[in-house]
Amino acid sequence: MKKSDFFYDLPEELIAQHPLEKRDSSRLLHVDKSSGELEHRHFSDILDYLRPGDCLILNNTRVLPCRLYGVKEGTGAVVEFLLLTQRGTHEWECITGPGKKAREGSRFSFGEGKLFAEVMEVLDDGNRVVKFEFEGNFFNLLDEIGQMPLPHYITESLEDKERYQTVYNKTPGSAAAPTAGLHFTPELLEKIKNNGINIGYVTLHVGLGTFRPVKADNIEDHKMHSEHYWMPKETADLILETKKNGGRVIAVGTTSCRTLESVANQPEGIRECEGATDIFIYPGYEFKCIDALITNFHLPESTLIMLVSAFLGYDKTMNAYKTAVEERYRFFSFGDSMMIS
Repeated sequence: MKKSDFFYDLPEELIAQHPLEKRDSSRLLHVDKSSGELEHRHFSDILDYLRPGDCLILNNTRVLPCRLYGVKEGTGAVVEFLLLTQRGTHEWECITGPGKKAREGSRFSFGEGKLFAEVMEVLDDGNRVVKFEFEGNFFNLLDEIGQMPLPHYITESLEDKERYQTVYNKTPGSAAAPTAGLHFTPELLEKIKNNGINIGYVTLHVGLGTFRPVKADNIEDHKMHSEHYWMPKETADLILETKKNGGRVIAVGTTSCRTLESVANQPEGIRECEGATDIFIYPGYEFKCIDALITNFHLPESTLIMLVSAFLGYDKTMNAYKTAVEERYRFFSFGDSMMIS
């Protein structure tokens, strides 16, 4: 298939610039996987589509406020650092801008001297390996002086950093939020559990590659970025028990979906494990784990709309998106939600 097959027209005003005041007041487009029939609801109605014995799998990663602005020692030049991947105890791979001011050996200070960094290496792709110096806890410092790495299509500032976190976040490491989970509230999760639906957690640290555009015309030529995941034993056991008892495994978000399918594709199947995945799911892929999917509305020609098309079917997906545009749904990270079951 061609990249252009996954294009759709989206008026700019439908790109959500801020989260709604109440997380679960967002709209929900339910799509029947078999018939493609559409229902327009609100996310607080999600219980109507869940059954006792089902299990929801949530990604409990926590987004790092990993955008830092450093002052170069000696010149006072301001350089932006975007933390990508931790490579050692105090070393991170970063994107820097402007890069020419972050040569090997140059040093920077952040937060009026609360954090220091030295560029150790310039990689072939232009990224930098940076070593940080600090007192205390690095992640606490990031919370204090870092900014959220909001996607490029969000141009308004975010007043409350926690609104770009799920209410069940736990393990720091993401450069972007698993946005399908932003619609859940503690009260809604409690209702779900009280209705006999089990909840399990996986961790997949979302990389900035999730926003990387597909450049290849033939989608099979696209090279996916790699992301780190962890499948705990209790979640693996819950999935196996759910399947055995005839319940459905419902992935909350494409990140949970990619984790579950990555593990299911291994020779040992669903089990406790940890690793890196660069799985690319597009039409023709045979799903081995998930039975239903809760997700947001994704960018045209993105790998994520390709994943949705693989699960729902191409024609049904493009029709659902066309309808969502016509019905003025809110799109992307802070936008509305879709459930396919």
